[in-house]
Amino acid sequence: MKPTTDRMLIRIKDMYKYILDNGTVTTQDLVDEFGITPRTIQRDLNVLAFNDLVTSPSRGKWTTTQKKVKMTS
Repeated sequence: MKPTTDRMLIRIKDMYKYILDNGTVTTQDLVDEFGITPRTIQRDLNVLAFNDLVTSPSRGKWTTTQKKVKMTS
């Protein structure tokens, strides 16, 4: 894979773990934690939501779903 793809996948995995560890978080929490633009955060959240790993219970807030995930290093 390209280095940019690797970075994106690592970031999305880290974002998922952050949401899992912190419960419900806001988009702004993710922007602050990862230091990237809100648009990039939204794209990454869309990937997680498409894969049924996160859901948005209300506008701008995110939480993980009950879907089981096998985490690798």
